[in-house]
Amino acid sequence: KNYAAITGAYWGFTLTDGALRMLVLLHFHALGFSPIDLALMFLLYEAVGVLTNFIGGWIGAKHGLKLTLFTGLMIQIGALFMLSGMQSNWALSISVIYVMTAQAFSGVAKDLIKMSAKSTVKRVVPDSNQGLLFRWIALLTGSKNALKGVGFLLGGVLLQVLGFHVALWSLAAFLIIVLLAAKGFV
Repeated sequence: KNYAAITGAYWGFTLTDGALRMLVLLHFHALGFSPIDLALMFLLYEAVGVLTNFIGGWIGAKHGLKLTLFTGLMIQIGALFMLSGMQSNWALSISVIYVMTAQAFSGVAKDLIKMSAKSTVKRVVPDSNQGLLFRWIALLTGSKNALKGVGFLLGGVLLQVLGFHVALWSLAAFLIIVLLAAKGFV
């Protein structure tokens, strides 16, 4: 039951995270941001991983994986709302710094949730059955990659149909539902 809830939360997050990556990329490209500006927007998203995994691992070991999972979901919801505050008339440097900051929070969320999901698998599978552990991790990782791709498509569709701000609010609403469902099952 706990594994299913945590995996479901991980899948929900992965879908929205892929959508967010595409929303940011396509929206700011359409606004005329250069490839360097776009790359900078994703820089902190990737860079915060080392520190997040170190601190998140300590928090997970001390206070449990539910805390890191739920904290990651809440941080991502906050990052989505933060990003929706972005205005297209801001100065370029302010826009890039603002989006980098929101993306950094999203990167923290990603690493907390990924660590929670993968660590849960290790706790559920007995030490004597390493083959099953590797199969479950392969399934989790493979499904993540597939869902991230579906998320890319979802982000493009949401941007086209709803626009940038409403798409972000929709993703946040979906993650709130995922968070509440996970809290109900875990």
